[in-house]
Amino acid sequence: MSEHDHTVRLRHMLDHAREAVDAVSDKTRADLGTERLLDLALMHLITIIGEAANRVPKYIQDQHPEIEWSLIVGMRNRLIHGYDTINYDVLWQTVTEDLPRLIATLEKILPPLDDSP
Repeated sequence: MSEHDHTVRLRHMLDHAREAVDAVSDKTRADLGTERLLDLALMHLITIIGEAANRVPKYIQDQHPEIEWSLIVGMRNRLIHGYDTINYDVLWQTVTEDLPRLIATLEKILPPLDDSP
């Protein structure tokens, strides 16, 4: 795996975390469990974050112990394998508390995107 590959995985984590946080910007905890599309979107976005994290090479993970790699991958596994017993309080906390911290950390790690034409 090249340096580029792990950067792509980190970028996937960042982009999907931002999207999840944006999805709840005008929502409350009460919306989870009652808005099916919101529930599905958040579960899918967090699953992708976990899958991307799992694909980041161990040596890169070791360089960034401030990221809770095993918890991120564990959340992905819980959503995939325990899809029928989702704890919406945990899902809400993940999106509103954990993902903003992950976003801030990833923004420090990743180089800014070049938006020039």
